[in-house]
This record gives sequence, C-alpha cells and structure tokens, in this order.
Amino acid sequence: MEHLNVLLVSHVVAALFVLAIGPVQILRRRRDRIHRTMGYLWVAAMYYVCFSSFGIVSDGHFSWLHGLSAFTIITVTLGLISAVRHNIPAHRGNMIGSYIGIAVAFGFAVGVPGRSIPRLLLADSGTAFFVAALVLVSVGVAYASLIRGDRKSTVSPVRRNGESHGDTSGDAVLAQRP
Repeated sequence: MEHLNVLLVSHVVAALFVLAIGPVQILRRRRDRIHRTMGYLWVAAMYYVCFSSFGIVSDGHFSWLHGLSAFTIITVTLGLISAVRHNIPAHRGNMIGSYIGIAVAFGFAVGVPGRSIPRLLLADSGTAFFVAALVLVSVGVAYASLIRGDRKSTVSPVRRNGESHGDTSGDAVLAQRP
C-alpha cells in the first residue's frame, strides 16, 4: 500500500473512532474515570485526524477542510485545558463544537462525489462497512472493559447490624479512586 493510502485509511479509521466515541461522551451523564479515559483517547484521535489531514491534499492544494482542521486543533486544545482547569462549561462547549466540526467534515467527505470515501463505497462497500463495524465494535469493547474494570475496582461493603456479608476478614475493601 502506498504512503497516501496508508495515511488516508488511518485518517478515516481515526475519524470513525472519533465519530463513534463523541455521542457517548456527550450524552453520558457521569463524568468519571471512564469519561476521562475515553476522552483522552478521543482527544488523541482528534489530533491525529487533524494533523494527518495536512498530508492529504488534492492537486497540491489545501481545502477549507484543512482550515477546519487547524481550527479544531485549537478548540480541542482549549477544551483540554478547560477540563484540566475544571472550567466545565468551556470544556463542554469546545468539545461539542469540535465534534460538530468533525461531523460536518465527515458529511462533506462522504457526500461529495469524487472524493475517496464515496468512491470506496461504490467500489467496495463491503470493506467500507466492515471497517465501520470494526471501529464501532472496538469502541464498544473499550467502553465495556472500562465499565467492567470500574465495577471490579470498587467493592462496596454490605453490612447489616455489624455483620459482614461475603468478607471473611471483617474489613470491607474499598478501592482508591484517582
């Protein structure tokens, strides 16, 4: 596979990953370790999508999508800084805006005839849907493993009238949370 094809395929897979994670991150109520872990993965994938786009040009020219990539690098960075500083409204606004931006870019990439994705859908739709399904499954597995790990790491004590239930040492085990 030539260099541009590898770059294009990895760019598309990362973009699909970002598109799949986004709604769960936005709509999920709890802002816990799972949100942070998947958020870091989302940010890394967003940076990859944005920076890799500069290597994908048509006839040696940048398009308005490259401007959107540059703007998205700024908004994702501001969203990350806002989260670190606990400025949740700014974090939410920057991240949702960044997600909307990539959704618009994806719509353009899929909807405009002559671009790579519509050509792939026409030429080999089975591969395209397989890759999309694989990304969705990997996101589901990542969330499921984080949720399962979160449940295993926290064992709440169940005591009634001073009795221990299921804890032979008499002490309840509480996992430390970061």
